[in-house]
Amino acid sequence: MTLSSAPWPKLKRDLIAILRGVRPDEVLAIGEALVAAGIDVIEVPLNSPDPFQSIELLAKKLPSHVLVGAGTVLDANDVQRLGDAGGRLVISPNIDPSVLAAAAKAEMVSMPGVFTPTEALAALKAGASGLKFFPASVLGPDGIKAISAILPKGTIIGAVGGVDENGFASYAKVGVRTFGLGSSLYKIGATAGEVGDRARATIAAYDRVFGKV
Repeated sequence: MTLSSAPWPKLKRDLIAILRGVRPDEVLAIGEALVAAGIDVIEVPLNSPDPFQSIELLAKKLPSHVLVGAGTVLDANDVQRLGDAGGRLVISPNIDPSVLAAAAKAEMVSMPGVFTPTEALAALKAGASGLKFFPASVLGPDGIKAISAILPKGTIIGAVGGVDENGFASYAKVGVRTFGLGSSLYKIGATAGEVGDRARATIAAYDRVFGKV
């Protein structure tokens, strides 16, 4: 019997900040700026410098309701390291049953990357908490809408890859309200102040489309 990962949490706003390339010496200030703006999910991709150190800092220092995790998780062993660092979210660009099984065993939230109906259904069968449609900019809202028609009702669908606040309205029309945001929020070298400004603009755009929390 396949174990399921922890359910996708109830969030004020379904926005994931992707901090690809962030360093441990800057991550906490950036994380605090994101949370102050209203973003409660933070992903540190594992191809960033010393990612587990950054994740541990965020998990220990940010409020307990903030969901902190790793992206680009390609190996089940990294799920264990993530748990040791205090992370609770596993995001991958692909479907790896061993990664999803490790996330489920650790009672973490998981969101593997999918692009086709076959992949989407396989990820759900393997116990995923939600689906990361990646790269969303290639599929677009219409592509995701077509695939979502065959998915179980209530499936968490995230649009990730080439998405920013200017696309919220188009995705909202097809029922998507969960987004992973990378370079539109954080680019290597950005200051915490700059990230905070971008986050506030993103929150304002999200609230205009989906309603103010």
